[in-house]
Amino acid sequence: MKLSPNSLTFIALTNEYCQAIEHAADVDRDYFVAQMLQLLPRIYIVASDVETGSGYSDCYIDSQLDEDTYFQAREVIARLMADDDVYLEVMVEDMKYSDMPIATSVSENLSDLYQEFYNFVASARDMPTDTQQELVEVCKENFCNYWSQTLCNVMRALNNIYYQSSLNNDY
Repeated sequence: MKLSPNSLTFIALTNEYCQAIEHAADVDRDYFVAQMLQLLPRIYIVASDVETGSGYSDCYIDSQLDEDTYFQAREVIARLMADDDVYLEVMVEDMKYSDMPIATSVSENLSDLYQEFYNFVASARDMPTDTQQELVEVCKENFCNYWSQTLCNVMRALNNIYYQSSLNNDY
């Protein structure tokens, strides 16, 4: 069995995302935001196009990212985003029951995606091709049930940060 070009692209993009998060401390905010705005839409499109098999699989993505690494990534991103880290979110389930805005953060959303992608890439590494394909399909299921909304929400916030910064710099 060969991995489809789309599955290979998904693996490559999630790996690239993880590397970007891991090197966030080495770049400035504008570069990081631009990098996320280039990666996240591509990941969304490729994940949307992943074809899933029709059979049952007992394959699962192991939790491999330790808590300290997650919180370290979150702190680095929070420092980069500074005052722009927290934003109001309206596309969350709890909003239906609240008359108050719900705050979330770019750093938390990006770190949640990092955790998902890190666990996926680490689980897929050195696995046989058929297992890698099953893991891609599990990640697609998680995309449909959870992280697609997180990705869209944080893209909106990053878009605002990027273009507000551009306006302030007379672009």
